[in-house]
Amino acid sequence: MRIPGTASTARRASRAASVLGLCVALVGGCGVAGDLDPTDVDDAGRGITLTIGDFGTFGYKEAGLFNEYMTTHPGITVVEHNVQDENTYYPAFQTRLAAGRGLDDIQAVEVGRIAQVVKQVDKFADLGNAEGVDRSAFLPWKWQQATTPDGRTVALGTDIGPTAVCYRKDLFQQAGLPTDRDEVGRLWQGDWARFVEVGRRFQAAAPAGTHFIDSTSGLFNAVVASGSPQYDDDGGRLDYRNSPGVRSAWDLSLSAAQAGISAGLKQFDPQWNQAFANSEFATVACPSWMTAIISGKSGEANRGKWDIAAAPAAGNWGGSFLSVPRAGRHRKEAEALAVWLTAPEQQAKVFVRAGNLPSNATALDRPEVQHAALDYFGDAPTGRIYVAAATSVQPAVIGEWDGLVKNCLTNTLLSVEQHRRPAAEAWSAATREIDGKVGD
Repeated sequence: MRIPGTASTARRASRAASVLGLCVALVGGCGVAGDLDPTDVDDAGRGITLTIGDFGTFGYKEAGLFNEYMTTHPGITVVEHNVQDENTYYPAFQTRLAAGRGLDDIQAVEVGRIAQVVKQVDKFADLGNAEGVDRSAFLPWKWQQATTPDGRTVALGTDIGPTAVCYRKDLFQQAGLPTDRDEVGRLWQGDWARFVEVGRRFQAAAPAGTHFIDSTSGLFNAVVASGSPQYDDDGGRLDYRNSPGVRSAWDLSLSAAQAGISAGLKQFDPQWNQAFANSEFATVACPSWMTAIISGKSGEANRGKWDIAAAPAAGNWGGSFLSVPRAGRHRKEAEALAVWLTAPEQQAKVFVRAGNLPSNATALDRPEVQHAALDYFGDAPTGRIYVAAATSVQPAVIGEWDGLVKNCLTNTLLSVEQHRRPAAEAWSAATREIDGKVGD
C-alpha cells in the first residue's frame, strides 16, 4: 500500500496520536495500541489480542484474512488500528517507537519510510529469522529494501505498486476520446508528456465540472516512479536536485497545472475522496493498490464506469511492509501473523479481492493472480496489466529522506494549484523547505 510521503513529525505527532485511537475493530472491541490488559494472555498462550497498525487499504479485511486467521487460531483475536492518511500514521508510530510504548504488535511501513526504519534496526525483530519465512519467495529488490548491510531484515514486504492509469470510460466518451483500454493506452504510450497532451484534448471538450486528472501530485509521483535514479544516487545519498527524472516530473506537473487539466485536489484528503463519487476527474495515476481506493470512494453508482489502461511508462509507486517492534507485547505471535499475512497464498487473496499486487514472486506466478480481473472496473484484467507492469519496473534506490522530499515537492505543487503560488518560485521554495527539514 502507498499513501503520500512524510512531513515534519514534531508538528503532527500529537494530532496523529489522537487519530490512532480511532481504529477498526474486527473482533473483541477497540482500544489504543499498548493499552491491552496483561490478563488477556493465560498460561496456555490463549486469549491473545494482536493489534496491527496500518494506513490506507492493505486489503486484509476485504480479503477476509483476519477472520480466517482467527478461525484457524482460536486463541487469538486480531484488531486493526487503521489510519487513512499515512502522513498522520507515521509520525505517531515514530513517537511511540522512540518512547518504547504504545506500539501495535505489528506496524506497517510505507516504502518511502523503510530506509529510516532500517536505521532503527535494534528496535525491531529480525523477520529474516522468523519461523516459516521464505526469503527466496520475495522479489529480491523488495527484500533488500528492508534489510541492513549485515543481513537483518526489519520488515516483510506486503505489496508493490506497479502503475497503470485508471480512467472513466463515460467521461472519455463524452469528451470524444476512445474508451477501449488498449486504444486508450496507445494514446499516451511511451511518454508522460503525451499523457498531458491527451489531457489538453480532454479538457477542451470535458463535461462541465470535470478535469482530466485529480492532482498534479499524483502525476508527479507516477512520472518519478517510472525512472531511475529517483531521489538518491546509486550510493543512497540524497541527490534529488540533480535527478533528471525528478526535474522532468516537476516541469511536466507544472505544465499540467498551468494547462488547467488538474482538479487541484490533495490526494487522500476528504475532498479528494468525495470527488470520486462526484465524478470530478477522469483519470488517476493508478498503482495496483489504488484500485481498492477508487472502488471504495466512487461507490456503487459508478460501478463499471472505471477501466484501467497501461501507463505511458512502467513504474513502481509505493508498496509497504509489516514490521514487529521489539517493544511489542506478543512478539512471537506477531511474527507468526506477519509471516502468514505476507505468504504467497495470502498475498494472492489480497490482490484478487483488493488489488494490492504481491511483492512475493511466488504469489505473482499463481494462476489466480495472473488471471485476476476486477468486476468494478468492467472486468479489467488486472493480473495481466499489473504483472506486466511489474516485470518492466526499474528498481530504484530508496533513501532515508525520500518520503520527506516527495511530500515537500508535492505539497508545493499543490500550493501552485490551490493558492496560485507563482510557478517560477515554486522549485526554490520547495528546496528551501527540504533543506530545513533533512536531518531534523
